[in-house]
Amino acid sequence: MDSVEPRGLIAVDKMGGKVLFLDPDNYRTTLVLDDFEAVPHELLCLPSAATAYVPIYGDGIHGRNPNPGHLLSVVDLKTRRHTADIDLSPHVAPHGLQLGPGGLIYVTCENSGVVALVDPVGLKVTDAIAAGSTNCHRLVIAPDGRHLYTENEEDASVSVIDLEARALVRQIATPHALAGLAISSDGRVLVAVDDAEPQLVLIDTQSCAVFATVALEGVAEPAQIARFSPDGATLVVTSLRSATATVMDGTLSRQTTLAVGLQPMDMAFRDGALFVACQGDGSVHVIDLASRRVAHRFDAGVGCETLAFF
Repeated sequence: MDSVEPRGLIAVDKMGGKVLFLDPDNYRTTLVLDDFEAVPHELLCLPSAATAYVPIYGDGIHGRNPNPGHLLSVVDLKTRRHTADIDLSPHVAPHGLQLGPGGLIYVTCENSGVVALVDPVGLKVTDAIAAGSTNCHRLVIAPDGRHLYTENEEDASVSVIDLEARALVRQIATPHALAGLAISSDGRVLVAVDDAEPQLVLIDTQSCAVFATVALEGVAEPAQIARFSPDGATLVVTSLRSATATVMDGTLSRQTTLAVGLQPMDMAFRDGALFVACQGDGSVHVIDLASRRVAHRFDAGVGCETLAFF
């Protein structure tokens, strides 16, 4: 993780098709960028490079995206401008992304069933790795950089990719379809979000086997996204259908479920606080992690899906 002191907050307003710059202290929207192809999803923010990357997924949703996008848009965090678009063709429907080994950006291209490798300096695709599924929606990279994992939604599986060999090495079956994926700070546990029941599925990365499930307390419907805090001490799980965010300690032994806005999605951590983007009502909820309470709510765009500090 980058250690640069946060200076601002960037958010992808998926429902509005825009990128927003927000002031995290007074909660105001300071700038709106609206020159993107349809539709921006997800976000990778690299403060040390003063750059953010926004996949252009297409005008549909997962499982129903008839006009998939093929661009990875580049935003300069200093000038706060949309400065370039990286063409991922022939790979389409880019979604989950993360910085990985070799300084490359790894992007799931869902409809193509691959993980594309992008050179952020040369602004081009350098390679692609078959993910074994056209439902590969989100990804995580192990802390040691050796393996990449994709959750394959309706396929009810997690793909394991060896990044040195650049090859799919196995797929891990899960009890039900999936909706999200996170990895512990020590790289030993994958946390997969069950899309059929309000629970988490825990996978041992050494044996590549499911070893436990954890029920989400006070969550009526299946959840969506799981994310660990940078220090690994906290895991937060949002449930789009339940309008909740569940705060858990890193061992998953203590959890508190909070009501937030409609259709909560991704989140960002900052100085003991958690900002949760709720795409269903255009709100962002700020949770105080020490007290595990919602401390503030503010409006941002039509409906933000992802956000990050820089």
